[in-house]
Amino acid sequence: MRSKAAAPVPAGVDAVSPLDPDHLGPEAVRRYLRDHNLRTRRRYSQSFLADGEVVRSIVAAAGPAPGRRVLEIGPGLGILTGPLLEAGAAVTAIEIDRDLVAHLRLRFRDALARAERREEHGSLRLLEADILDTPIESVVAPPYDLAANLPYHITSPVLHRVLGAGSRPERLTLMLQREVAERITSPPGGMSYLSVFVQYHADVEIVRIVPASAFEPQPEVESAVVHGATREGRLRGAAEDELWRLVQAGFRERRKMIHNVLARQLPGVDRARVLGALEAVGVDPNRRPQTLSVGEWLALARALGPLDA
Repeated sequence: MRSKAAAPVPAGVDAVSPLDPDHLGPEAVRRYLRDHNLRTRRRYSQSFLADGEVVRSIVAAAGPAPGRRVLEIGPGLGILTGPLLEAGAAVTAIEIDRDLVAHLRLRFRDALARAERREEHGSLRLLEADILDTPIESVVAPPYDLAANLPYHITSPVLHRVLGAGSRPERLTLMLQREVAERITSPPGGMSYLSVFVQYHADVEIVRIVPASAFEPQPEVESAVVHGATREGRLRGAAEDELWRLVQAGFRERRKMIHNVLARQLPGVDRARVLGALEAVGVDPNRRPQTLSVGEWLALARALGPLDA
């Protein structure tokens, strides 16, 4: 009797895995870790995504196209990496955990081989590195997108490194702690320094709230998927440095009146100059820093001029 032909393996993926979205769940992740002699490392705040529907929603939001370059930070077990490769993306993944890197090299060996042959469709470049010590420009060439399930304790420095790089992603799809996601997408009234920084660089929105039960092991907090596109027309050089110096000064006392805060926190800038700049851009001097929009901070930076002048 003729044997049934094996189903073709999707581009970039080396075998059907229990971590595929159709089979994924907390028990599947626990069993996979046991079977492959892997363990979570608390020092890296590792929690692996264990909900196939959430994985599918992240991939849908990211919208990877065949051959499109995608930077993935913290691929872990490759739970998101696999579907990105299936979609034909050219993935560059940065992982700090040496054991996970070794495992990913085995799991995605065919995709790694495609990258070695300089093929882009369904290819994987895998780097064992700390993203906080890695120059983005040396890792991936533009244009590219960013996809990441970020460890909560390094969310802010990673956002600063990636968005502040000379070569920024065009689109970003991130799993973040829900509190951080709500903060960076907050409208004026609930702004923070991180809100201004992220919204200056990108238009972002929350596309899905993710319960703690969607991870293994479960974190103590809810998460959220954030998606956005980077903005054009950022400031350059000294002008951008001056903007962040101004915003940082303002948020040292974000619940105080803006004219008092800036006069106290900006050495060499007196109250009269602050009041004049606020009047010039139509910002009430009695407002609080957390109520200013990104556009108002930009206008105020222009009105104040060089802060050392």
